[in-house]
Amino acid sequence: MATFRCDIVSAEEEIFHGEATLLVATGEMGELGIAPKHAPLITRLKPGKVVVTLPNGEQHDFAVSGGILEVQPTVVTVLADTAIRAQDIDEAAVRAAKEEAERILANRSEKMEIAEAQMKLAEAMAQLQALERLRRSMKH
Repeated sequence: MATFRCDIVSAEEEIFHGEATLLVATGEMGELGIAPKHAPLITRLKPGKVVVTLPNGEQHDFAVSGGILEVQPTVVTVLADTAIRAQDIDEAAVRAAKEEAERILANRSEKMEIAEAQMKLAEAMAQLQALERLRRSMKH
């Protein structure tokens, strides 16, 4: 059975290194299946899963934050900012992080209003300072 070397690396550590018969990941243009003798390729990955099939048929699931997939004749490399084995994911922490992200997105208009208010305040302060400089120059 034909195989290729597969390396999954995050900014912190090497997550996986071994022989594989198939790698499935989500690229910018859609899902990719990489088998032995795949044409050379470099593409960006979307955040999502990467599934590596070993020669014995066993599958390993990983979650990546996005990154780069590089396919060479005998080596397939996934370079990700963060990558984690599915079994190492802390579900409670992930759910809490998801809820926090959803809360921030739901309140985005409020944050935009705050930013707009800060911009208007800065404009008003600049105008007041300019007015004060004008008044000082008129006294002299």
